[in-house]
Amino acid sequence: MDLEPCASRQQRKSIDDEVKTSRKKTTSTDGKASTISSCYRRIQWTWNSSADPFSKSQPVEWYPYSDIENEIIEEAFTAGKAHTMLDDYHIDFEHNLQISNNDLKRQRPIKRMEYNGYEKRVRSERFLPNPIAPRRPYGGVYGFISPFVKEVAKDLHLTKNKLPSKNPDIVSMIVEKAALGIIEEGKEAEKQIEAERIAKMLREKKEVAEMKEVWICCAHLYTMDTFLFKKINEAMRLIGSEEHEKIWRSKVHTLGPFCLLLWDNPFNSKSAKPGTILYRGTQLSDDLIASFEDDCSKNPKPSRSFQAFTSCTRDRNVAEMFGNTLLIMKVSLAFTVDLKTYSKFPDEEEELLFPGVSFTIDQVNVDKDKHLIYLTLQQRHNSKSA
Repeated sequence: MDLEPCASRQQRKSIDDEVKTSRKKTTSTDGKASTISSCYRRIQWTWNSSADPFSKSQPVEWYPYSDIENEIIEEAFTAGKAHTMLDDYHIDFEHNLQISNNDLKRQRPIKRMEYNGYEKRVRSERFLPNPIAPRRPYGGVYGFISPFVKEVAKDLHLTKNKLPSKNPDIVSMIVEKAALGIIEEGKEAEKQIEAERIAKMLREKKEVAEMKEVWICCAHLYTMDTFLFKKINEAMRLIGSEEHEKIWRSKVHTLGPFCLLLWDNPFNSKSAKPGTILYRGTQLSDDLIASFEDDCSKNPKPSRSFQAFTSCTRDRNVAEMFGNTLLIMKVSLAFTVDLKTYSKFPDEEEELLFPGVSFTIDQVNVDKDKHLIYLTLQQRHNSKSA
């Protein structure tokens, strides 16, 4: 993000007073942080994204920090620290500024915001990004197990009877490989602090060696706004594109172990029931929409598949906020999981489609300048195996 030259002393003071007041409000009389349930109170740190962040005449635009950054900042704040370090910048609580790690003169004000249970926030990055491969609208049908997952199992020398949900002896090993892979990807993405934070959260479950606990941690991490879920889907959505095969295969060793842990859901019986309707808003090109229309006109209708983990929502109003296209998906039989319980943003009603979910295109309509594409999710098989 762009950072602007440092603020004047007077400009800083007004911002200082605001955040210091916030800090007082969140500290009890004995000096300990408040323990109000997150169901009713959520903290979001933001930075001033205005063209001139210190202008008093321009409207202020506050942009939220990522979920991991937000946790790091809030922990340091409630601990009474003067500074905390992020990947691209550091936070100065004394002057309530974010400061570039590369140029100390480039600064922006920060603000701590509180939300209660009646205030909703929906993250566009969960549902808007195109879930499909470049140059083609969806993968062919490879079976109900994604080629990516198969390659990960091969890389880890696993068989269907040795998956972590069936073999607790290998859970710790795969967790450690997942943590190391995340750190490696984080370094490449210049998100090392964020990656180490994610790896630490995952490693805390390593000694438990209980797959259900590990999976819950992975599900929670996936629901967070981090570089990790973005990198996973950037890679997996390339499956089916010969031009990009080397790219997704190069991520098998690093991102693969985490993906396997998330895919090998020990609560497999909790998939969405037949008849459930799921939604996803997305931005599709005219060419991709035309390819959907072409598929819809065929008889019999061809089966296609989503090859990435694909976030959907049970709330149509959430999906309609984003993009020029609304995917309306009726579940016939599909591997999914309701992530609401594991997310800090339960209002999103997030339901995750596992990679390899097959579908047919039933109908393409236009309503109020938005394309409505109706799909039926039909898994080719009803159980997982490697």
